[in-house]
Amino acid sequence: MSDTPIEPSEFSAEQLSIKEYAEKAYLDYSMYVILDRALPHIGDGLKPVQRRIVYAMSELGLKASAKYKKSARTVGDVIGKFHPHGDSSVYEAMVLMAQPFSYRYPLVDGQGNWGSTDDPKSFAAMRYTESRLAPYTEALMAEVSQGTVDWQANFDGTLYEPIILPAKVPNILLNGTTGIAVGMATDIPSHNLIEVVNACIHLLEKPKASVEDLFGFIKGPDFPTEAEIITSPETILEMYRTGKGSLKMRAVYDTEQGDVVVTALPHQVSGSKVLEQIAAQMQAKKLPMVVDLRDESDHENPTRLIIVPKSNRVDVDALMSHLFSSTDLERNYRVNMNMIGVDGRPQVKNLSLIIKEWLSYRRGTIRKRLEYRLDKILNRLHLLDGLLIAFLNLDEVIHIIRNEEQPKKVLMKKFALSDAQTDYILDTRLRQLARLEEMKITDEQSKLSDERDEIEKLLSSDKRMKTLMKKELEAVIEEYGDQRRSPIVARDEAIAYTEDDISSVDPITVVLSAKGWIRAGKGHDIDPNTLSYKSGDSFKLAVKGRSNQAVVLLDSTGRSYSVPARGLPSARGQGEPLTGTINPPSGASFEGAMMGADEQLYLLATDAGYGFVAKLGDMHANKKAGKTLIKIPKGGEVIAPQIIDDLDNSLLVSVSNEGRMLIFPITDLPIMARGKGNKIMNIPSSKLVSRDEFMLATAVMKKEDSLVIHAGKRYLKMKYTDLEHYIGERARRGNKLPRGFQKVDSMVVDVKE
Repeated sequence: MSDTPIEPSEFSAEQLSIKEYAEKAYLDYSMYVILDRALPHIGDGLKPVQRRIVYAMSELGLKASAKYKKSARTVGDVIGKFHPHGDSSVYEAMVLMAQPFSYRYPLVDGQGNWGSTDDPKSFAAMRYTESRLAPYTEALMAEVSQGTVDWQANFDGTLYEPIILPAKVPNILLNGTTGIAVGMATDIPSHNLIEVVNACIHLLEKPKASVEDLFGFIKGPDFPTEAEIITSPETILEMYRTGKGSLKMRAVYDTEQGDVVVTALPHQVSGSKVLEQIAAQMQAKKLPMVVDLRDESDHENPTRLIIVPKSNRVDVDALMSHLFSSTDLERNYRVNMNMIGVDGRPQVKNLSLIIKEWLSYRRGTIRKRLEYRLDKILNRLHLLDGLLIAFLNLDEVIHIIRNEEQPKKVLMKKFALSDAQTDYILDTRLRQLARLEEMKITDEQSKLSDERDEIEKLLSSDKRMKTLMKKELEAVIEEYGDQRRSPIVARDEAIAYTEDDISSVDPITVVLSAKGWIRAGKGHDIDPNTLSYKSGDSFKLAVKGRSNQAVVLLDSTGRSYSVPARGLPSARGQGEPLTGTINPPSGASFEGAMMGADEQLYLLATDAGYGFVAKLGDMHANKKAGKTLIKIPKGGEVIAPQIIDDLDNSLLVSVSNEGRMLIFPITDLPIMARGKGNKIMNIPSSKLVSRDEFMLATAVMKKEDSLVIHAGKRYLKMKYTDLEHYIGERARRGNKLPRGFQKVDSMVVDVKE
């Protein structure tokens, strides 16, 4: 290799670190996306691509009164002259502006297949469709050629395009828009023209009007659908105050011969998708009350969805409330009124600021239009003054033109004419030199002078300017105004069906085996002892309830667990292990199973002689690990819970392993959600730890019931009158049972039917 040093280039290169270059490049890209692609301008409410489509169509002569032309012609002009991007993206933007179900006031009048509400992207290719501008675009384009627009060079510098269109209406609110930029987004809902323009007039007359005042005119957004806006007025007002919020729309339905007929869907909701969502619920057996679905939409009825209930006993309002909650028949819309203001900066604006800025923009547009017209008038009057001088000295003018080598200079000097006046005289045709033309000139001068004076008065008076703006706004209402489409209605919150609403409620018996396998059989007449169990397993507990209830299980550690009965396997099999549903401590066994209403009372106790009354609703646990329900004293164990049907008229019977029995009103115990409880029977703690003495069993009985004591093969049945000897105060040791029955195996209450 040569050792000759490389000479530095004559051109110096800028050096940047990768960090600085990346930051600058990303920031430039972000600003481009924000200002030149994603966000609309407050002046005309359009993004650049939309503005270029409308302007290109106007340049092609495709006004509302013109014949349709192929959409491909328009797209070609747009991408070739103003918007160097893909043709598909331009055509999709054009399609959106032509869809009456997407735009509240469409900008393009399309002929052919431009998509449908079911599938907005089902439009035909641009070589098949034809288009022209919609009449409404006159409100945006009418003043383009009247000196109202600032122009900029197109992408290759060969043409000029308008920076912002001179809109006569706040299109930013009327058609709204959505867009995602870098670090920000916009979601502006559409509104009704009459309401918005009336609010503009009000703010024009009362510049200090608040958002609340404007809310008296603009009740809320107005979408291109008859579906209801069910958001509360307070929420809508707050949305207008802050420029951010959300809206909720709900489909409109009626009933015909028992069938539900949906006639209007929320904005941008597909009817076919809604039917798919309902059908999916039917297949999943979550809608047993619906038997059929039909789509009867046609040209005359763009939305007509039929939902056929199972019978006329089905509550249609409850059914639709469920569908509103679980399908797109009800939909939320985000509102974020972010736009590029008159200062060229993006900002989230409230309603008052939007209208104030737009009125400021409109006032500037009108002033430009008037000044442009005034310049035209003054220029024309100047030329007419020169022409009139020529008429008054016609012979001399003709003589100069015929004989002088440089007639222009001679005319300017002779009659004190300007350069423009002299050129105009020299360009005048001979046929216009008739005597009649003098009268036309003076008549035109008179009319132009009057118009000049009127414009000068307008430009010098704010009051006159406001009056002109008001008249022009009122004229827009007359030409393009229409009634609100989306009614604002107060509705109740949609509520979905619960599992219990959908399924039938049946009596069941839940059976638990000694090894923790659980199952449920239909009916209350099941004998758990006759069921089959796995080898080495046997029956442990059973409880009767209903299929829509949960089973509350109590384990030997004093924890409770909730298991929904509806999901339990059938009693025809051997069940499934509880460990798949709940997670009890290792070595714990289940001592009780309870079912019933949340208000159902149970006696909970430990053999340490403590207990309390608890509501079943307080025992439910929403965790697999359950929750601590009973605090067990040292050396104590849990006793099976006892149901309490009549608290005020029930007695608590307790028996110790030493054959002592104590009876007292169960109301002497407190009602608690959890804890240790109060003392039922006096069991010495020292004897409890050694298990020499403990409370063996409890029972709950009424005075009309009988108590049966089992001891070995013998049993003793006692009525209430036989039990007076054992009735005492709570927390006593109790009295001894008769000889031969002091080793109690169990107690059973024989309930009087």
